[in-house]
Amino acid sequence: MEKLKSRLLVVEDEAPQRKIIADILIKEGFTVQEAPDGEAALTALETSPPDLILCDWRMPRMTGGELLTEVRKREFPCAFIIMTAYGSISHAVEAIRLGADDYLTKPFERDALLIAVRRVLRTRQLEHENLRLKEEIADRDQLGELVGRAESMQRLYRTLKKIAATDATVLINGESGTGKELVARTLHLESGRAKGPFVAVNCAAIPETLMESELFGYEKGAFTGANQRRVGKFEEAQGGTLFLDEIPSMPLPLQAALLRVLQERRFTRLGGRGEVECDVRIVAASNRDLGKLVSEGAFREDLFYRLNVVPVQIPALRDRREDVPLLAQEFLKRFSAKYGISIEPLPPNVLRCLMEYSWPGNVRELSNVIERLVLLADEGSVTLADLPPEIARPTATPGCPFRLPAMGIQWESMEEGLLKQALELAGGNRTNAAKLLGMSYKTFMYRLEKFSL
Repeated sequence: MEKLKSRLLVVEDEAPQRKIIADILIKEGFTVQEAPDGEAALTALETSPPDLILCDWRMPRMTGGELLTEVRKREFPCAFIIMTAYGSISHAVEAIRLGADDYLTKPFERDALLIAVRRVLRTRQLEHENLRLKEEIADRDQLGELVGRAESMQRLYRTLKKIAATDATVLINGESGTGKELVARTLHLESGRAKGPFVAVNCAAIPETLMESELFGYEKGAFTGANQRRVGKFEEAQGGTLFLDEIPSMPLPLQAALLRVLQERRFTRLGGRGEVECDVRIVAASNRDLGKLVSEGAFREDLFYRLNVVPVQIPALRDRREDVPLLAQEFLKRFSAKYGISIEPLPPNVLRCLMEYSWPGNVRELSNVIERLVLLADEGSVTLADLPPEIARPTATPGCPFRLPAMGIQWESMEEGLLKQALELAGGNRTNAAKLLGMSYKTFMYRLEKFSL
């Protein structure tokens, strides 16, 4: 793998020595570039950084130590081996202190050179692999405040990372309680606008008569009671992200105004004359099918296409139940810290009930349930009795008259009890008892023998 992939840069002011080293490495399958001094090496680094630099210690104009210092300062991701004819302990210590991965004392044998090169490359490869694995593990469970390792969440993370660096308009789709604002905030924090403001507007919570002034602001005297200029949400979000939640609730006249802002990147305050430049990224969200609303005439088609540049779908919690324990423990930790209450990890039977529940209110409902558990738990431990009834006692399976208790059952004890009840109801008649249990006579007799009845 080293022979095929590793690129080396040999920096040596003596041309014959440089050629000997390069020839040895080329014969071993490495890609080798040569530089006669430190300045030429820096130029080569800017063009195509190698995997490893082999550099002489003493060179004119720029020493090997100075080149090493510059390489580390500029954070080039390459390994570094110092070569010196002055193989004193002080030189070795100085090279390592400056950030060298290894050093070679001239004259050195061909095998010594190759061993050092391979050892350093292998060490760097392992370091990069460990870093990559750590990043993958971190990404697997979480992105910002979003938590989940289900494949649907991994797709969401990948999408957010791809679009974060752009200013593309994003439309977030998802049921109520799935965390649409959290996704929008994560997108903002992962973007180049992270240092700018994040302004969230719930369109469903603003009366229609006030929405225009809330979004675009107004000038003094624009209407009765407008005693001074007021800045709207678009101006508050300048340089950052404006999140428009429940976008279907926006009235049609305002949809036209929003469309103009998206097209022209400017707007006019209510009662104003001049236009205000708009440097804002728009992220909208809906828990309803905007395409269907367009066909019904309840939402502008042109605005829908302007908003739907990058659609993002948030999965419902019932579709990623494997994330329930992860989310539950995260909320448990969060609310324990908030209320200063020490809570033990949730026991398996409680987690099982949480995973079996359908969560119509999605992550928000789970968060509320865990907050309740933290507040009501006795002596720092959660039991099945602390769960809401609809979660602790799931409905019976269709066609089955029995409801399995959340704490489970001892199957053999129950089976033995049912056999005894069937015999009692049938007055000891084994044929009739077998019919009561829906068994063949032979199967019933086998069960009786199993329990010595």
